[in-house]
Amino acid sequence: MGLDDILVAKLAHAVSTEIAKYLSGSGASHSVQPALLTVKEAGVYLGRTEQAIQHLVRERSLPIVRVGRRVHLHRPDLDRWIEENKF
Repeated sequence: MGLDDILVAKLAHAVSTEIAKYLSGSGASHSVQPALLTVKEAGVYLGRTEQAIQHLVRERSLPIVRVGRRVHLHRPDLDRWIEENKF
């Protein structure tokens, strides 16, 4: 067995281990999603820019949750905004 074969075998083992973790639910991609998002995260979630989200907040189209001086958006409010703006 050559060096290439050993590397391929190790890589295959590592990949299969990660796939098994993912399928069993213990992978990092199954982490709990936060209910409150930052303006930047809300922009990514809605496919809009941060400035667009700030505009929607200023015109009170999106409600906010304040934590001190920080502004957060509640994920269900974003989902509701999507539903209300469907044609």
